[in-house]
Amino acid sequence: MSKAIEKKYILPFILVTSLFLLWGLANNMTDTLLAAFKRIMDMTDTQTSLILSAFYGSYFCFAIPAALFIRKYSYRAGVILGLVLYAIGALLFYPAAQAASYGFYLIAIYIMAGGCSVLETTANPYIMSMGIPETATRRLNIAQSFNPVGSIAGILASKYLILDNISLYSVSKTYTALGCLLLLIIIMMLFAKMPQGRDAEANGSLKATLSRLIHNKRYVYGVVAQFFYVGAQVGVWSYTIRIVMQEMNVLEAQASDIFLISMVAFCMSRFFYTWLMKWVKPTKLLAVSGVLSMACSVVVACLEGNGILMVVALVLISLFMSLMFPTIYGTALESITAGSYPDDSKIAASILIMSILGGALIPSLQGLLSDATSIYVSYLVPAFCFAVVLCYAISVIRDEKILSKN
Repeated sequence: MSKAIEKKYILPFILVTSLFLLWGLANNMTDTLLAAFKRIMDMTDTQTSLILSAFYGSYFCFAIPAALFIRKYSYRAGVILGLVLYAIGALLFYPAAQAASYGFYLIAIYIMAGGCSVLETTANPYIMSMGIPETATRRLNIAQSFNPVGSIAGILASKYLILDNISLYSVSKTYTALGCLLLLIIIMMLFAKMPQGRDAEANGSLKATLSRLIHNKRYVYGVVAQFFYVGAQVGVWSYTIRIVMQEMNVLEAQASDIFLISMVAFCMSRFFYTWLMKWVKPTKLLAVSGVLSMACSVVVACLEGNGILMVVALVLISLFMSLMFPTIYGTALESITAGSYPDDSKIAASILIMSILGGALIPSLQGLLSDATSIYVSYLVPAFCFAVVLCYAISVIRDEKILSKN
């Protein structure tokens, strides 16, 4: 069994992996904003879902420009650019509070998420490139395992700094403090000995690259699966606090404890899945997790008022779905790196990040269904999304069997 991380790559691997914590922090602090703004501004689920549209819509808009920026300059430049945008967005929460403007907050979230998009576009393919292709998906799962650590930190920050005393002031001071922390990280990154990392020359124009990618069936299916997975993940987490409040008859701060447990389960199961990948193919694990996540989502949709059973189902969704993002990303990108035009992987990686747009669109659909029926029934939307992921896993498994016979 080949090592996932070779000795010569350990230091750059650690440096780049640290970035995974930063966008995990932003992702889950943003999830809790839905509950906060619903209370502060008395909004509907559809209105609060605009937060997710701003956040994940920014991911879509910034991914390709980020890839082109990295191609022209370097991975180090991409990291610095991402951190700067992230810091600017977080610091803009202060004037947004002064203006008491929901629109201003959405602009701040959009800029902050743009920085996260640049960081993610840079870090994911860089991690995969640090070693042999055969261990790329396992290597990415290891790095992605630290992303939930940042998510847990985000939940704790939200719980004690925002949800305990919900107000525009508590929201803004938390994000302003994060912005100041990011400024310190930027200074350290500027003076740190970052590993060299510049994209190779591309094979022809962007148009030619996109043409080749469109004709790669596994890659296209992977983009679709990633779109639906991110939508499911964001939808599940965004409404977890609300459901726990109703099922357990508690306020936001107490309900966030269950959200925290969900994230711990998500984090620990990623490490467990990565360990299992030494013996079980990632695509088989992806198929199993698709079935189990879909089943738990249906339980939430159909068993309103069952208290502890509902809470357990919510936690189990997080536990089962934890390997999906890096595994879909890795298996889709492997079809590019192992092909005739491996340098297409830079643009291919950015499009996979663009598929995070699912986090902007699908939760909005879930919000509409929630307003029309109930927040419980809206979990049929994530159930459908997990079914799409399952179909992708089955498709890749079938392709792998055909290749092994040949």
